[in-house]
Amino acid sequence: MFDWSPSWWISEAPDWAQAARVRMVNEQIAARGVRDTRVLDAMKKVPRHLFVPPALERRAYDDSPLPIGQGQTISQPYIVGSMTDLLDASPGMKVLEIGTGSGYQAAILAEVGLRVFSIEIVPGLAAQARALLERLGYRQVTLRTGDGYAGWKEEAPFDRIIVTAAPPEVPQALVDQLKPGGKMVVPVGREYQELLVIDKGPDGKVKRRVEYPVMFVPMVKGR
Repeated sequence: MFDWSPSWWISEAPDWAQAARVRMVNEQIAARGVRDTRVLDAMKKVPRHLFVPPALERRAYDDSPLPIGQGQTISQPYIVGSMTDLLDASPGMKVLEIGTGSGYQAAILAEVGLRVFSIEIVPGLAAQARALLERLGYRQVTLRTGDGYAGWKEEAPFDRIIVTAAPPEVPQALVDQLKPGGKMVVPVGREYQELLVIDKGPDGKVKRRVEYPVMFVPMVKGR
């Protein structure tokens, strides 16, 4: 487990990080087709370097995932931007996130105006993410420790669901907790994974489409 001590950068972002965020968005995200200005603006604003271990802060804006401890990773910036874009969410919508990790994806969702309910199965990661999101002022993020396969029945239904680890198949509980007219973005598979967008029609019928191949850490199932 990485030891993440509080950073003075919480209140004073260094110039290099601000410049790195703009370069990251322009070269890695917008250049690859993400056009939603709310997503692009959010990724220019959220200090990604605070969501990685201190030893990796200078690599936070690289075009790659990074380890955050406990066998988990923070996704590549493009994947975060693309998945957020694919949600096609409007401000005020209620979103379930499976796999909080260090909290970066939840912060991006909050910045685009969504009410976020996030589940993390690893207690240590959940505690770190909760503390950081609170220090950064993301009070519209509600976080709990638990099994993402079960979703969050007490808060269902959700307008959108985003999954940041790969189950071998789409958990039925998550499909059930998706509101009619809702949308889910989820990586699925074992050795070979694909990013799926699942649309639930007003009649409850589900349609799936494949976006592109991906590689995520496996989604951990509770005991």
